[in-house]
Formats: sequence, C-alpha cells, structure tokens
Amino acid sequence: MEKFKNKPMYTYLMVLVICASAGLQGWMALFTNFAKEIVGVDGFQIGVAQAFREIPGFLTFLVMYVLLIMKEHRLSAWSVVLLGIGIGATGFFTTFPGLLMTTVIMSIGFHYFETTNKSLTVQHFDKNDAPIVFARLRGYGALANITVGSIVWLLSFVLPYRVNFLLLGLFISLAGIYMLSKNPATEQGLHPQNKLVLRRRYWLYYTLNFLSGARRQIFIVFAIFLLVEKYGLSVRTIAGIFVLNYALTFLTNRYISRAINVYGERVVLSLESASLFVLFLGYAFIENVWVAVILYVLDSIFFNFSIGLNTYLQKSADAGDLAQSTAVGFTINHISAVIIPLIGGSLWLLNWKLPFIIGACLTLISLFFTQKIKRHTH
Repeated sequence: MEKFKNKPMYTYLMVLVICASAGLQGWMALFTNFAKEIVGVDGFQIGVAQAFREIPGFLTFLVMYVLLIMKEHRLSAWSVVLLGIGIGATGFFTTFPGLLMTTVIMSIGFHYFETTNKSLTVQHFDKNDAPIVFARLRGYGALANITVGSIVWLLSFVLPYRVNFLLLGLFISLAGIYMLSKNPATEQGLHPQNKLVLRRRYWLYYTLNFLSGARRQIFIVFAIFLLVEKYGLSVRTIAGIFVLNYALTFLTNRYISRAINVYGERVVLSLESASLFVLFLGYAFIENVWVAVILYVLDSIFFNFSIGLNTYLQKSADAGDLAQSTAVGFTINHISAVIIPLIGGSLWLLNWKLPFIIGACLTLISLFFTQKIKRHTH
C-alpha cells in the first residue's frame, strides 16, 4: 500500500474514481424509480434511455482528439465535472426527451472519465501492479457507493427526486473542479501516440469487449428494471441492494486481483462467463423476488472480474498502443451497449424473459472466445 501512496497518479485517480463511482451509483439508485414513477416510462422507453446513455461510450474514440489540446489527467477531472452537471440537472426534466438529454450529458462525463482512468492506470503502473491498482480503485469506488447508497436511502424519506439529484450533482462537480488544481503528472508515464490504433492482432481484445458490453447491458438495464417493474421494489429497497452490492465488491476485489496474477485472465474471465450464464437463466425462469435480488447481487460481484480484460490488453499490447487501444476497446464495448437496450426493450414488450435468454446465449459465445486467451500472457 505504501508503494502506491507515494505515486501522485494513484492518489489523483483514487479521488476521481471515488467521485465518479459515487455519482454514477447515486444516479442509478434514483434513475429507474424516477423514470418509472415521475416520467412514466415503459420497458421499451427504458431501453431507449439506456441506449442513449451508451452513445457517448461509443464515441470515446474522440478522446484521442481531445488529448491533442488537453492533458489526459485534466480531461479526467473535467469529465467528472460534466458527470456532476448531468446528474444535478436530471430531476428538473420530467419528460422523456428531457430524461434523454440529461442522461447523455451525465454519460459523456462518466464514459470519458472511464476511458482516461483505464488509460492512465495502464500507463503509470506495471503489469504486476496494474491488477492490484484496478482492484483497489474499484474497492474505493465501492466504499463511495456504499456511502452514497446509504445517503440516498435516508434522503429518499424526506427529499424529492429533484433535490436528491441536485445535491449529488453539486458535490460531484465541485470535487472535479477541485481536482483540476492538482497535477499528478510529476512522474514519467508511457508516451502514447496521438492517433487511433486499430490492429488486427488485438482482435480478441476487441471481440471480448464487444461481448462484455452486450452482457453488461442486460444486467444494467433489464435486471434492475425487472426488480422495479415486475416485483415493484421501492427506491429505498433498490438503494439498499446497491449498498449490499458494493460492500461485497469492496470485500472481494482484492481476491479478484490476486486471482488474475496467480491464475491468469483466461481462468478469471471464463469463470465470469460461466457464472453469468447461470444467473441470466435464473432471471428468466425463477420467478421469485428474493431469488431475483440474490441473482442481482451475485451478478454485480462477477462483473468485477472484467478487470481481466484491461490487464489482458496490458500484457498483450505494445506499450505505445495502450491508451489508444483502451479507447478503441471502450468504443467497441459500447457498440453492443447501444444496440442491446433497443433490441432488449422491444423484446421486453413481447416477453420479459427474452432479454435474459439472449444474455445467457451471449455468455456462452464469450466463454468460447475466452478460451483463446493464452494461459500466461507476457
């Protein structure tokens, strides 16, 4: 731990990760109930809203061009500021178009932060340290999520959605503005090329990112909507579930990073895919609210195994390609993330089980491609 504390970039990323994680968590805890109760969306519209949320992720390749005029660490901080602005504005727009607009603003901030966060981590930490740093940063994010989830739970008793969104957004934006005064680039990282890198030899990384984005959207969009629409869980119950999720994330992340270093990315990512196959089938065929909640909690834990994708790239890519390849992978991840909510939302209107059955099929495809990862990538 002392080793990382002495690195300015570690502290800088830690603060921003806490802010971004808390912002997204608070938004997610409020969003589905807000969209259902105040805006009045149906299953298809929730899919459309989530597709709009992922469009900025699809456009993260534009980060490369922003970096021509701005340092990467400053873009990270500005992204957190924009995330807070989008969150704070959400409660003031109670129509479906307004919901889409604030969702896109929030999403631009979050996705650009996620891209630069991953890029800065693989540039400033070596192959052995990166899994540990990724896991620890997620652990700090989990603690932030526990805190904000608890606050949302308490405030939902006394404050309307509008005030909850506004207070959260103000806190996140002000924290991002404060971090703009910091300069963590006092040490030399890698020097990425200022151009987009799309190489044939990284095809497996791109493929796994595409499938990961598709599976993730089933979880983010339809699993939580299942709990709200089909089982009628309140915003306080949803906030409580999120708190439990992130408490478990904080406790398990250190073991995930160790597993990656000991067993390799193929084993960890294979376990993720196999587990999600079972969980998706459980959503579809076990119609019990408490089973659905347990599946959702387990789902959130296995999602953290996806850090193996980032460390796989670090071990297989040229050092100068890391920042650009991360942005490309993030973009490809969000091609499926834009498509799946639209398709899933349409299928939801026919039969709510269909999105989860599709998710189960996607996990099998992902499991097949995961076996192509070399057992020990250096």
